[in-house]
Amino acid sequence: MISIIIPTYNEADQIVDTIQQIRKNAGNVDYQILVVDGKSCDETVALAESENVKVVICDKKGRAYQMNRGAKASNAEILFFMHADSVPPKNFLELIENSVRESYKSGCFKLKFDQNHWFLKANSWFTRFNLNAIRFGDQGLFVSREIFNRTGGFDENLMIMEDQEIIHRIKKQTAFKILDSEIITSARKYRDNGIYKTQFVFYLIWTMFYMGFSQQKLLKTYRKLILKNKI
Repeated sequence: MISIIIPTYNEADQIVDTIQQIRKNAGNVDYQILVVDGKSCDETVALAESENVKVVICDKKGRAYQMNRGAKASNAEILFFMHADSVPPKNFLELIENSVRESYKSGCFKLKFDQNHWFLKANSWFTRFNLNAIRFGDQGLFVSREIFNRTGGFDENLMIMEDQEIIHRIKKQTAFKILDSEIITSARKYRDNGIYKTQFVFYLIWTMFYMGFSQQKLLKTYRKLILKNKI
């Protein structure tokens, strides 16, 4: 059994398609889908429930908090965290299961955007390398429950960069594999804000995080510069 855990906040325009694409590409592996919602103000919860998946409603918003709640609500030994605006590759669960059999208890997919632009293609190309600096949640993350529990899960003090931070702790516990298939993620932030500006903002937030700026400062900067943000 693999649990697919999707944190959501106001994803009514994406969640049904995401669930349907997961089912289409799941293959012959036993799985469950958990949509973990952070008090959405739109129809995200109702739409997810209409697709007959397990919905966990949290008492507050925050991806780290929501993903930890999803892990607790899961009954699987393998957890796969993915974003609501991503589409996993065909037979992605078999790829994860095979990697676990090969003793890789954590890993992710390479990345591809749903927009054909040279700069986004270049960004995606770098995700084939096993470097902590370029590991983010839109690539998906699979991890065994044993390793997830041993690391303590996502750091709930983080409202931003929680996906980057947990990788360092996971890699101290187990081997990490970059699967040779691509998860397709939405370039909507790039479309809404401009490709080069958006990437500059992401680099800025990344740099500020490692320089030790507070989460409040990171959030304020992100919300000021990125339109239609979900954080």
